[in-house]
This record gives sequence, structure tokens and C-alpha cells, in this order.
Amino acid sequence: MALTNRPRTVSGYGTAAGTGTLAALILVGVGGSPWYVDWAEAHTDPNSAGGWFLRLLAWPAWRLEAAGGEQSVLATDLRAILLLVFATTFLYLLPTSQVARVQGSVSQFFSGWAAYVLAAATATLLAALLTSDGPLLADFQTTGTGATYGFFAGWIIGTASLGGRA
Repeated sequence: MALTNRPRTVSGYGTAAGTGTLAALILVGVGGSPWYVDWAEAHTDPNSAGGWFLRLLAWPAWRLEAAGGEQSVLATDLRAILLLVFATTFLYLLPTSQVARVQGSVSQFFSGWAAYVLAAATATLLAALLTSDGPLLADFQTTGTGATYGFFAGWIIGTASLGGRA
């Protein structure tokens, strides 16, 4: 076999799941940081669409130290950690073989977006069930907030998944 006929691999691109995971890590790391959360609360208008969206990006908040009780710190940090774990898991499991064959397809975008929506809702539900002493209804309502975050921020993960190989 000649050197020019060897199978080509796309070395310039990462995997769709890998780039989506990196985007999720950046989104949670920056958007959930105490500095961004404080900025979003102080400098955005919750009654405008832009302000609401910027505040929503701060939803997976994590803290460096205990500020308002050990239980609330555990719940928010666990939610952010579980979001990253589930996002990585679903980004690797969700793409089908059809998505894997077509690089840069719209299917990769929707697969990454759906994985993040599912990850946010699952992480929120599990964190709420593990750390909440309240009623089950409150845990379900919190899960709705997580799914809303995943829906409105998931397009960023879907865009990052475009062009990667399976």
C-alpha cells in the first residue's frame, strides 16, 4: 500500500463528545463561578430577555467556601458536578451511528443540545433528591429549572459538538 492511500483520520478535529464536554466544562466553570453569579445578579435586569438569559447561565453555580449553610453548598456544588458528569456521559452515549457518519451535520448539533438538556434535568433531579429535605413537588419544580437551563444553554454545547468526529 502506498503512503498516499492510507486511511485518513481527521487529526485537526476532536470528537464531538469531547468538544461538547470541553464546552460544558467552560460553561459551568465560567457561568457558575461566584464572580459571574455576583456580576449577573448585580448588573442585569431580570425583566429583560438578555438579563434573564445571563442570569440563567449562572444557574449551575458552585462555591469555593460555605456561605449559607453546609446543606445549600452541597446541593449547588453537587448539581454542578453532576451536570458535568451527566453531560459527558450523555454526549458519549446519545449520538447514533447515523450522527457518527456525517461530520458537521445538524444531527450532531441536536444530539449535543439534547444531551445537555437531559444532563441538566437529570443532574438537578438527582441533586435535589439527594440533598433536599423538602417535599417531592419542590424537587420536581427544581428539575424544571434545570431542564430550562439545559434547553436555553444547550445550543452552545450543540454548536461545540459540530464538526467533531464520532
